[in-house]
Amino acid sequence: MNTFGRLFRTSIMGESHGECVGVLLDGVPAGLALTEADLLPDLERRKSGARGTTARREEDAPHIMSGLFNGRTTGAPVLILIGNKDVDSGKYEALKDTPRPGHADMTAYQKFGGFADYRGGGHFSGRLTAALVCAGAIAKKMLGMAGTQVKAEVVEIGGLKSRSRKAVDEAMDAAIRVGDSLGGIVECRATGVMAGLGEPFFDSAESLLAHAALSIPAVKGVEFGAGFASARMRGSECNDAILDALGRTATNNSGGINGGITSGNELVFRVAVKPTASIAKEGRTVNLRTGKQAPITVQGRHDACVALRVPVILEATTAIVLADLMLIEQRIPRVLGGKAEITGKGKR
Repeated sequence: MNTFGRLFRTSIMGESHGECVGVLLDGVPAGLALTEADLLPDLERRKSGARGTTARREEDAPHIMSGLFNGRTTGAPVLILIGNKDVDSGKYEALKDTPRPGHADMTAYQKFGGFADYRGGGHFSGRLTAALVCAGAIAKKMLGMAGTQVKAEVVEIGGLKSRSRKAVDEAMDAAIRVGDSLGGIVECRATGVMAGLGEPFFDSAESLLAHAALSIPAVKGVEFGAGFASARMRGSECNDAILDALGRTATNNSGGINGGITSGNELVFRVAVKPTASIAKEGRTVNLRTGKQAPITVQGRHDACVALRVPVILEATTAIVLADLMLIEQRIPRVLGGKAEITGKGKR
């Protein structure tokens, strides 16, 4: 459903054009120093503004509503809400009977009988990732205590290496001119990841990381280490030679995971982000009232390349998974910064 995790449980809520989006976190250790300002750097990274991103400008001011007292987490669930301010729902009224190709409009209609909020994609919108980023920021603070760092970056846009800045900009401009969009590939690396994380069989580290990553809207594929390239290798090429008793390897084709369990080597994986489905270029759909095919062009404010905003979101899902696994392994304590003093023992 809308909740992920075993001990560090992340529950997401809200709609793109509703009053707010938000996240409820259960399992945050007591005593973690936390302020709303701690969430702002990652929220800023997720914001639009760069070439190829939406013109929608949200303040993204997080409000911690519970689970915090005197600047420290209490051990109770942490609720964070982010208001939706810069909404423009007018253009979606014309689309309510004509589901947008590549979107969740049709599947949401089929699953929820037409009751789903269709404005801006409703609960299926990338807008909800603002709340996910808040959860990730807290998970990163937890990982920092164990010396684990997570970093993601765009490595490819529209089939071009992201370092080819001029070529990428030209491809982006060309797509925008004709009302089209581009996809991309985002790579995530986590350093300082301890060996032994992952719970075979279905809760392997790869299974959980892929599960969380594929929950990000527009992510359509995941590969670890050499990924699909390993299918074209021989075993002698793909195997990572073990260098010492700590499990360090000469290469990292496995991406830091073997048998679903982290090896202590750098965690490396990539996700494929499809082109933004909302495009001004004419497409084909069906009119749900008449049952007949109809042309469709999507107006409004949309990213030309949503992959540009995915790195900090992918960091968030990765941190959420690793924090949960470390809690399971008891490598992150449930209470931080000392022990409560008990006075008046035996008295009521």
